[in-house]
Amino acid sequence: MRTHWIKSLALAATAASLLIGTPASAETRVTYKSAKSSSSYYQMGVQIAEAVKRGTDGKIIVTVEESQGSVQNVVEAAHRSGNYVFTTPPALVNLAIAGKAMFKDKADPKFADIRALFPIPSLTMHFVVRADSGIDSFADLAGKTILLGKGSFGAKEGAKYLDMFGLKDKVKLANVELSNAVPALKNKQIDGFVTAGSYPAPNVIEAAAGTGIKLLSLSPEQVAETKRDELIIPAGTYAGVDTDTVTTSLSVVAYTTTNMDDETAYELTKTYWEQKKKMGAEDPWWKGVTYEMLSNISGKIHPGALKYYKEAGVKVPASAE
Repeated sequence: MRTHWIKSLALAATAASLLIGTPASAETRVTYKSAKSSSSYYQMGVQIAEAVKRGTDGKIIVTVEESQGSVQNVVEAAHRSGNYVFTTPPALVNLAIAGKAMFKDKADPKFADIRALFPIPSLTMHFVVRADSGIDSFADLAGKTILLGKGSFGAKEGAKYLDMFGLKDKVKLANVELSNAVPALKNKQIDGFVTAGSYPAPNVIEAAAGTGIKLLSLSPEQVAETKRDELIIPAGTYAGVDTDTVTTSLSVVAYTTTNMDDETAYELTKTYWEQKKKMGAEDPWWKGVTYEMLSNISGKIHPGALKYYKEAGVKVPASAE
């Protein structure tokens, strides 16, 4: 009798533990390696985590990790197990797989296991000038004072474009931090500034509201010369800018590896696109993300994500399948 009671108790305990364990076993954990916690891209990661939790009723939980940059994100892809998602420009994935440039001493065959999921807001170049500066094109920048900032992608890219377009020694570069660009523009200490970020960019919104601005457009030849992706900032994105602006961008994509199973990749990708409209209502930079940006992905798309794109009738590069 006592033995029967003990066996019954043991069975009950096992059943209880299984019941208690059911929610945890149904929950999928994903790590999202983003950027520095002070950056807009970290904030985007937090928004994606919230959107995925909301869109899957908590079945997928995304934990956002701070990162020191895209190179670190790619390097970790060769060593992380489980559901590791990270953000980086596609060009860095290509370099990692080829073992070139900053990955020359970090070559790893596991880089070939990296797979794309979906694009996120691009780093978009903005060439901002005062509306009353008399500047309507890049040629008009000659003799003007422009703020590039220091060390950032936008500063390096801006300097490169000035050199490409024959303006390197014709433009006065202001020795002012980019964080002071808006007051410097308002006080006419500078004629314009260059910034890169997901659009609409907060500092450009502020400049448009307080000063009145123009955005310079690149010609098709100039876009081709930069070897960056063309991007159109729609008319009306910024106050007073009533025409489309042709500019360039550095695409940024959320990647994972073949360690992620197809079902998780499918649910992540599907939920991201389904929640993007709601995210865009809360933060405008999501409005700039479109299915067309998939054309900027080089390399393979994860089979699970590919399943979603095929169901949605979305065209992807043939090389990505």
